[in-house]
Amino acid sequence: MAWNEPDNNDGKKNESNDPWGSKRPSGGGGGNNQGPPDLDEVITSLIKKFSGIFGGNNNGSGNRGTGTGGGNSISGGLMLGITTIVAIIWAGSGFYTVDEQERGVVLRFGKALEGVVMPGLHWNPQLVDTVTKINVTRVYDESFTNSMLTEDDNIVDVSMTVQYQVTDARAYYLNVRDPETSLRLAAESAIRHEIGSSEMETATTSGRQQISLDVMARLQRYMDLYQTGIIVSEVNIAEVQQPAPVRAAYDDVIKAGVDREAYQNEANAYANQVIPEARGFARRVLEEAGGYRDQVVAQAEGEAQRFSLLLVEYQRAPEVTRERLYLETMQEVLSNSSKVLFNVEGGNNMMVLPLDQILQRSGNVSMESMSTQDIRNLSNQVIQDLNRQTTTRAGR
Repeated sequence: MAWNEPDNNDGKKNESNDPWGSKRPSGGGGGNNQGPPDLDEVITSLIKKFSGIFGGNNNGSGNRGTGTGGGNSISGGLMLGITTIVAIIWAGSGFYTVDEQERGVVLRFGKALEGVVMPGLHWNPQLVDTVTKINVTRVYDESFTNSMLTEDDNIVDVSMTVQYQVTDARAYYLNVRDPETSLRLAAESAIRHEIGSSEMETATTSGRQQISLDVMARLQRYMDLYQTGIIVSEVNIAEVQQPAPVRAAYDDVIKAGVDREAYQNEANAYANQVIPEARGFARRVLEEAGGYRDQVVAQAEGEAQRFSLLLVEYQRAPEVTRERLYLETMQEVLSNSSKVLFNVEGGNNMMVLPLDQILQRSGNVSMESMSTQDIRNLSNQVIQDLNRQTTTRAGR
């Protein structure tokens, strides 16, 4: 049975119960007994219930708020309960934890407190303190690509990545409004300075690693100057290349440079092979020349000494010495000659013609290839020639 039906009043015809426990008169016509309850009555009922829970005075409930003392007591208890609940919620919301890789920066009414909050469980009053957690172990990175001018007035496209960590959470959060933007601008300034101090060939080939180290050192100086609490761990220059419209032409230049280095290496290898040989040959010639010099000098000294001794002998026996010198000289000359001269005028000496020795010295005809008749014919011809020459000399 519904609460507002006529028989739901325990036999009381003049009263009607509503769901809030209030009794409304059944009279009044116009169906007023079917309308919503009075808002003031609902509020008064709730206040009474809260007052009972928190120790409020419930006397004079029949007057329903007509006594001022009872109303103040109810309002005070309600406010105390609400305040207590809010205080508990506020106190509980102040607990928080800081992870091992984080550090906390505390602002109290907008003013930073000294130091940082270390890892663990902590409490700070809400609405009074603001805690910002910053990761100090993560490695962040910033990448950018831009066109720059080299020292020799050439344009190159540079792609660079900067890796960094936060070492001072308080400085990172308080000293610079936007640390990431400051780092990016400082990195661009550093790379522009280094690229502008290098030639294009150096920046695009062998000098890239050194430029990375110089940019890293310069960027770290900027970060220390700005007191950002950032340490730069690595600077990686991914590529330094020419703009697309001129890249093909520059590739040809690079290929020519590679060919030049190859030719230089080949020439150096040939020089390393030839130069030691030439030095060895020159050293051998010098040693041979030195040996020949020593030989000639020694021979000259020996001849001089021999001549001095021969002079002494000549002074003692001139005729004998002269004859001996003549015979030794003729022996030395005739032993090396293939021609034999005969002087038989007025003498009975037997002539000997050593044909075998003459032919061997000439090297043109071998005695083994000649027959006995050939040798006889040749001997007769030689004898005839000698006799003819002798007759001619006798007639003169």
